[in-house]
Amino acid sequence: MLVTLIQFNAGNKKAENIATVRRLVAESFFRQKSRVISLPEMWPCRNADRPTRFQVAEILPAQGSGATGGEVYQTMANLAREYGAYVHGGSIAELDGERLCNTTLVFNPEGQEIARYRKLHLFDVTGPDGTVYNESRDFNHGKSLSICDIDGIKAGFTICYDLRFPELFRALRDEGAEIIFLPAAFTLQTGKDHWEVLLRARAIENQVWIVATGMYGSHRNDKGEIRTTFGHSLICDPWGHIVAMASDGETSVTGYLDHALTQRIRQSIPLGNHRRLPLPLAD
Repeated sequence: MLVTLIQFNAGNKKAENIATVRRLVAESFFRQKSRVISLPEMWPCRNADRPTRFQVAEILPAQGSGATGGEVYQTMANLAREYGAYVHGGSIAELDGERLCNTTLVFNPEGQEIARYRKLHLFDVTGPDGTVYNESRDFNHGKSLSICDIDGIKAGFTICYDLRFPELFRALRDEGAEIIFLPAAFTLQTGKDHWEVLLRARAIENQVWIVATGMYGSHRNDKGEIRTTFGHSLICDPWGHIVAMASDGETSVTGYLDHALTQRIRQSIPLGNHRRLPLPLAD
């Protein structure tokens, strides 16, 4: 299965971001036709002022209804139909009453939505340089796992900060996931030290393919502060090897996911049969 990761530096203008995604997908398919297209976290609008963030957010159609969605929703559905590929839509801002959700959508080659995941773990942290992030100011936590079939292979979904919670990846593996997607806008400061090592760890300990599509570049937030994201989108195999990684800048990268390799690794080291936790505390 060929998977293409689309990496770019999104701004706060939805129309320009949509145009960039369409161009990068077209360019990647001119070189090589992939079965799956993966986008980064919050690609339609990145860290705009609060009113713009809510203005760009979309009300999603009821899951499974087949109803028409907003402009971003339909862009992803149309890309899937146009290229005959699965589209993993990174994540977008979904209107949830008076608040938002950071939401992943997946579309099959017929343009039908087949999965929806809302980010479970919200980024409320103080960075190494003292920068404060407060995602929960506007966003609600997700409440459930999400998994779907992509050409008969089970895929699970996470977003960015979820990477630091290995129990989520374990739960997805226990539900049968062989591929776990992680769109991200990882900060430069944490990304340079933690991005690759955590992705490889999640792949090794769960014997899954990791598809991690990162936002790249600098921008100003609603306070005028410069924020820089790490990029370095990558695909990691179940042995922890990086099989494809994007260079710096606006680009796409393609890698091949091998179902047979997953089976060989799991048969060689049957972690699923050896697990002994959880256990009660000794008296």
